[in-house]
Amino acid sequence: MCCLVLASCGKQSAAVSPDELASRAAKVYYDYLLHGDCAAYVDGFYRPDSIPESYREQLIVSAKQYVGQMKTDHQGLVSVEAAGARTDTAKHVGEAYLMLGFGDKTKEEIVVPLVLHNGNWMLR
Repeated sequence: MCCLVLASCGKQSAAVSPDELASRAAKVYYDYLLHGDCAAYVDGFYRPDSIPESYREQLIVSAKQYVGQMKTDHQGLVSVEAAGARTDTAKHVGEAYLMLGFGDKTKEEIVVPLVLHNGNWMLR
C-alpha cells in the first residue's frame, strides 16, 4: 500500500509541494501503526544498507512494544492527522508534524524526521 500511495504522490509532485508530500508520507507510516501493521511501519525507515532479518524482526517487536505502550498509557492510538511539514529539498530532509489521537481522548503532536530517498519520503 505504501508504495502505491508514495508512487501516486510522485505523479502529482508538480501540483503538490514537497512539504505536502512529506506530510502525507509520514501519515501513511503512522497509519500502519494505527492499523497494527508494524512490519510496514518498520519497512518505512530509511536504511542505506541491508540489515539482517533478525534485526528487522527486533525492530518489528520494538514497534509492537511502542503500540502496546500507547495502549497502556492512553488506551491506544485511534487517529492520525497530518498537521504539516517543513522540508529542505536541497539537503533531502524534512520534518512532518502529526497529531496523534488516543482512546483516552488526549492528543499529542509529534515531529517525524524524514529523508528523501529515490523520490520517496522515508522515516529517519
